[in-house]
Amino acid sequence: MQNLGLIDTHAHLYSDKFEEDRSEMMQRAFDAGLSHIFLPNIDSSSIGPMLALEAAYPQQCFAMMGLHPCSVGKNMEEELALVKNWLEKRPFVAVGEIGLDYYWSMEFVEEQKEAFRRQSRWAMQLNLPIVIHARDSIDDLIELVEELQKEGPLRGVFHCFTGTLEQAQKIIELGFYLGFGGVLTFKKAGLDQLIPHLPLSKIVIETDAPYLSPTPKRGKRNESAYLLYVAQKMADIKGISLEELAQTLKTNSLALFDLSVLEEEKSLTLS
Repeated sequence: MQNLGLIDTHAHLYSDKFEEDRSEMMQRAFDAGLSHIFLPNIDSSSIGPMLALEAAYPQQCFAMMGLHPCSVGKNMEEELALVKNWLEKRPFVAVGEIGLDYYWSMEFVEEQKEAFRRQSRWAMQLNLPIVIHARDSIDDLIELVEELQKEGPLRGVFHCFTGTLEQAQKIIELGFYLGFGGVLTFKKAGLDQLIPHLPLSKIVIETDAPYLSPTPKRGKRNESAYLLYVAQKMADIKGISLEELAQTLKTNSLALFDLSVLEEEKSLTLS
């Protein structure tokens, strides 16, 4: 296939779900027309595998650094200290994935909010975007972003967006992008009714691999090659060619994740 220049803005390809066939999986992604893949961190356990994958594919894979809300717990301070240390040590394309998750547990909600505030402030200090995980928590995160933007410029993306048109419009007004993945292809999700009302200039696409496989791969392990299904669905909804869509989304993705930050010498002390 021609190189469409598709960009997977959110994929956990370092997951042990790819242990048996990672190199083949990566080749399938490149064969499907992908040019860049952005890797969100989860917690201390994922940093090593993530950075190893980035090192193996330095022209295609780009790491972020952050603490996932589902990993916020009693050892939050220890985990955040590690994130801070890595952000001071070397450049990353974003602070992520961070946010709030009310789906799995409400036990550490206040800690999740504190972790989000702290990591967002580091992103502002480093002039980096944030990648937001917002499961059953979009309204609270919109409120937190509004609160933090009073302190300085905060930008980024709400990944795996499945909210309402009103929420989407608020997020765009805040200067953020909306990330859409496999859920876009689900018949009952209703996102195909939302997309026509949103400017393509504020949209990026993703897989969240190995999770949320698109139709017709639903129920199977997701991988970056399947981004093609998401892209085709988006192009169909917008009534444009796959090539035109890919070019626009590439422009958006590289505006969101500025790769020039990787060439900068950083030795900042974060507060």
